[in-house]
Amino acid sequence: MNFIKGMDISMIKELEAFGAAYYLDSRREDVFHILKKCGANMIRLRIWQNPYDENGNSYGGGMNDLQTTIALARRTVDSGMSYMLDFHYSDFWADPAKQMKPKAWEKLKGKSLEEAVYFYTADTLRALKNEKLVPAMVQVGNEITKGLLWPDGHIDNTETMAALLKAGIRGVREVCPDAGIVLHLDFGTDNALYRQWFDRLKPYELDFDVIGMSYYPHWNGSLKLLSDNMNDVSQKYDKDVLIAETSIGYTTDTLGCTGLVFSEEQEKATGYPATQEGQAAFLKDLYAAVRSVKGNRGIGVFYWEPAWLPIPDCTWANQNGCDYMNDKAEVGNSMANQALFDAKGNPNRALLNLKEM
Repeated sequence: MNFIKGMDISMIKELEAFGAAYYLDSRREDVFHILKKCGANMIRLRIWQNPYDENGNSYGGGMNDLQTTIALARRTVDSGMSYMLDFHYSDFWADPAKQMKPKAWEKLKGKSLEEAVYFYTADTLRALKNEKLVPAMVQVGNEITKGLLWPDGHIDNTETMAALLKAGIRGVREVCPDAGIVLHLDFGTDNALYRQWFDRLKPYELDFDVIGMSYYPHWNGSLKLLSDNMNDVSQKYDKDVLIAETSIGYTTDTLGCTGLVFSEEQEKATGYPATQEGQAAFLKDLYAAVRSVKGNRGIGVFYWEPAWLPIPDCTWANQNGCDYMNDKAEVGNSMANQALFDAKGNPNRALLNLKEM
């Protein structure tokens, strides 16, 4: 496999619905084609089971159900790229702060919940395979640092968590035997966390290929800490490593957006200026760090939501979504000043330099 120059543009359906447009050399083009021309070779797509309320209203955040995923996977493949499918095993966002069971699974426990995970994984992949859209890689869970499908699969219930992961892995292996399987944690600089997590799961002999890491320099610390962790865990557990998510600001201007937008305080934490040049320098250094992992075990990087333009109505969740998650965080477009496109939809220097990284 070539070194992965990946992009997670799972938000794109909603962005385009709100009028987002993208340009290369002053000519409007499909964003998938632009990414491919600039050097990207793989797309990451998240999938939620049923991201709608009881009245069929979307929760926002990209509307990433199966039909949306099929449409985005088709555009990816038609553009000459492969893709990684990211199962959240939830109806909406899953991360270390929340891992909510899908509504349809709320009352399931034990073997019934394991079977639901297995059949959902296998059926989803079969639907994609029937469309000739076979993923190159599959994430079984998203940022599962504290487990998945709470409370059953919480990290404190290690045996149950392992059984649920095995169920998802079995679904992948049976339907897409050639796909690389990724287990993805957050905070890629925390070596103690990674050692504790994978040591805890070692007795269960999970069948997977890649350790995925989230790395956000404004939250997670230095590239040296990341490099040290990648080198350690790839050798200790004999696995490839992958940066499954990253981003950095190219400006501290909010661009009219609200929420967790990239700030001057975060700029200071990264050590890179919040400019297009600074963003490009960071990405070049990150690519170099991953490429330098011992034994060629560093296999690539995915940039998170590089196409999220400053469209105020295009938010990580609408009110339905916030109500569903009982999340009090400010609703807003939080990614626009970390995108790899400027406010007018033109590629930033980091994206234009991607082929050289």
